[in-house]
Amino acid sequence: MELNKLNSLVELFFKKSLQIQSRSDKPFLRWLKDNKKGFLSWKEVTQNIQILSEYLKNHLSKGDRCVLLSENRPEWLISDLAIMNAGGVTVPLFTTYSENDYEYILTDCKPKICIVSNNVQFEKIKNFIPNEIKLLSIENFSDKIESIENILKKNFKNKFDFNQKIERQDLACIIYTSGTTGNPKGVMLSHGGILSNCEGAQEILESLVNKDSPIFLTWLPLSHSYEHTVQYVQILLGAKVYYAESLEKLLPNMAIAKPTIMTAVPRFYQNLFSKISHNFSKQKGLKKKLIDKTISIGIKILNNKELKFNEKIFNSLCEILVRRKVRNQFGGNLKAFVSGGGALDQKTGEFLNSIGLQTLQGYGLTETSPVVSCNIPGKIKIETVGPPFKTNEVKIAEDGEILVKGENVMLGYWNMKEETNKILKDGWLHTGDIGEITQEGNLKITDRKKEIIVNLGGDNISPSKIENLLCLNDKIKQSFVYGDKKTYLVALIVSESDENKKEIEFYLENLNKNLSLIEKVKKFKLIKEEFTIENGMLTPTLKLKRKKILEIYKQDLEKLY
Repeated sequence: MELNKLNSLVELFFKKSLQIQSRSDKPFLRWLKDNKKGFLSWKEVTQNIQILSEYLKNHLSKGDRCVLLSENRPEWLISDLAIMNAGGVTVPLFTTYSENDYEYILTDCKPKICIVSNNVQFEKIKNFIPNEIKLLSIENFSDKIESIENILKKNFKNKFDFNQKIERQDLACIIYTSGTTGNPKGVMLSHGGILSNCEGAQEILESLVNKDSPIFLTWLPLSHSYEHTVQYVQILLGAKVYYAESLEKLLPNMAIAKPTIMTAVPRFYQNLFSKISHNFSKQKGLKKKLIDKTISIGIKILNNKELKFNEKIFNSLCEILVRRKVRNQFGGNLKAFVSGGGALDQKTGEFLNSIGLQTLQGYGLTETSPVVSCNIPGKIKIETVGPPFKTNEVKIAEDGEILVKGENVMLGYWNMKEETNKILKDGWLHTGDIGEITQEGNLKITDRKKEIIVNLGGDNISPSKIENLLCLNDKIKQSFVYGDKKTYLVALIVSESDENKKEIEFYLENLNKNLSLIEKVKKFKLIKEEFTIENGMLTPTLKLKRKKILEIYKQDLEKLY
């Protein structure tokens, strides 16, 4: 499908659905939390979108906002497409926002309609919904609220009808950033911007897909720009999509879904690295030697180094006895993990690729719809985020900041002209990330402008780099590095027990030997309370909310000096 000739995301869906239904009515969407229901077919999804679109047209004018607050489930995609097909703009909300965030966003975007999935989600925003807003629920839980469940039972007119008045530059959605430094900003993304991103992803993912439809297991919230765009890549590829139950049930869900491709954030892969390496460390004798050889040869292959004759033979054994068994634990069909939404630690990436779990690291922002670049299968450079998509331009400013230009760049921040002008200059988006372009043409991220620690000597230090290295130890759940305008760095370390302190001290001592003088962590405080979304110290995409952590722990950190 020639994406550059399409005008909207709804056109992409309806044309793909018609193409698929002309051959057969394939299964499309399934929510693993609801065991009673199987797959919704492409035909059923299409019909549901059309019925809901017709209903919403009576309540929406072009450009009206429609809030969508729901966990990942088939009705999420159905609602999103129906809103746009009715001429509206989807405003997805994270189910984990604070009350302040819900109140701020509802006041800021002034929606005409609010769609909530069930009573649990309704309770989160009911105090902030003005009387004039039309309220819908996915599940039928209240006589006072009309349900999509009931709307979809209405008669269906058999026609493939998509809104042909939508143009590429029209607003498709407003995705609010997770607000690590204050109130969320409403990022305005266009139909053309997301289609452009799908076009860039198509080139990479089609090499992983054979004639059979790929299978995706979706876990990241669809309210996040990364997974929001992935759902349109899934449509483009004619995929079969499973919605996972929860992070805790991800591995058993993988055994059921047997995904071909899976997308997640770096924290997921770091946890995976810790679990697998911990299990590997328990092995002894011949098994341990085989595992060690699998990793060392795998890293050599990853770095395009030629294998000796005996290594080639050994590698065949590693493939059968180690890598195949690892892949079987993830369903057996996995062609690639795709990592985005933050920096993936190099050691984690090397380890996963070496044991047979191909992991492609990408880079992007909500403001770029969201992907800018991604590693290519078979050409992975793990220390980079791959070459930029051909659908956008990337250049490095004099101060090292990464600048991006293209149709995928946002239209601006909703109701924030001044903030928009600060980040968008002459068509170039100023990302706030520091990086370089390698000789091979890959983009390499070296720092984050806003998160850089500037010590008393004026040196710039990346805290996330050190935090990633600390978390490679299985006794360390999370870490937070501090030291702005100080003579040395200190850290908060989250660990289950005080009994781990000696082991952590020993690990830190060895880690410091491999860090530069300014990067060494001299002291740390052990804490048991994890940084979570619920206590406000993590964003919904599992990034540290540094400002919030400092509010709570600044005195403890200062006592380390």
